[in-house]
Amino acid sequence: MIEADVLEVSVHIAAEPETVFPYFTDPVRYVQWMGEHATLEPEPGGVYRVSMRDGVEVLGEFVEVDPPRRLVFTWGWTQDQAVAPGTTRVVVTFTAEDGGTRVLLRHHDLPDDAQRSHHGQGWEMYLARLGVRVSGGDPGPDPNATGTTTLPPTSSGPN
Repeated sequence: MIEADVLEVSVHIAAEPETVFPYFTDPVRYVQWMGEHATLEPEPGGVYRVSMRDGVEVLGEFVEVDPPRRLVFTWGWTQDQAVAPGTTRVVVTFTAEDGGTRVLLRHHDLPDDAQRSHHGQGWEMYLARLGVRVSGGDPGPDPNATGTTTLPPTSSGPN
């Protein structure tokens, strides 16, 4: 059941949950699909920080880390008090499905429909980029980051 005030985005990725999960907790893998720099301390109370362009940062903390099934972290923008750091919560589940993983992301506590729409567009784009990268492809540069992340070769499969 989808709650009216919860943004829900889902993608199927052609890799096992054990392969997909680290792309949310390992800073090197994280920036292969989102952001230009990440500081991630994947333990309850640990830092979740992703740098985008022009000093824009997402800041929160990890609340729950249950590899490779579930991840919960708080979320907010350092430059936008409408969604300030720590004021929203993201719950990501990783479920084995059809030889791959169903990634279900639920973003709670966004203040209004405009923010849900904005974040929905972002999460749709980023989860698609995640699917490309985990499958061994190159999603190209992050359009919301100024730098470019050099990806490791994909000839040996997903990293």
